[in-house]
Amino acid sequence: MQNLIADALGAFLIVVGVAHFVLPGYFRSLVPSWLGAAGAIVALSGVAEIGVGGLVLVRPVAGGWTAAVLITGYLVSHFDALRHASRERGRLLDRPAGVAARLVVNGLYIAWAVVVATVH
Repeated sequence: MQNLIADALGAFLIVVGVAHFVLPGYFRSLVPSWLGAAGAIVALSGVAEIGVGGLVLVRPVAGGWTAAVLITGYLVSHFDALRHASRERGRLLDRPAGVAARLVVNGLYIAWAVVVATVH
C-alpha cells in the first residue's frame, strides 16, 4: 500500500507537470500578476513537478518531502487569489468558495506528500 500511495503521487505530479505545457494558459492564470513572468514560472514549475514526481517514484522519502515543499510554495498563488476573491468574478475558481476549495485541495496534496515521506 505504501508503494501505491507513493507511486500515485509521483505519477500525479508528472501528469500535472506535463499539463503545464499542454494547458499553459490555465496555469498562467494562477500566477499572481505581481510575480510577473507567468510563462517562465509555469514552465519552471512544470519542470519541477516532473522532476519531483520522478524523485517520488525512486526515492519516496526525499521525494515526498520535496513535493510537500513544492506544493506549499503554490499556496502563494491561492492566498493571493483569496485576497482578490469576489462573488462577482466570472470564474468559479476566483470566487470565495472556489478559492477555499483550492486551498483545501492543496492542503490535501501537501498531506499526501507528507504521508509518502513519513511512511517509507
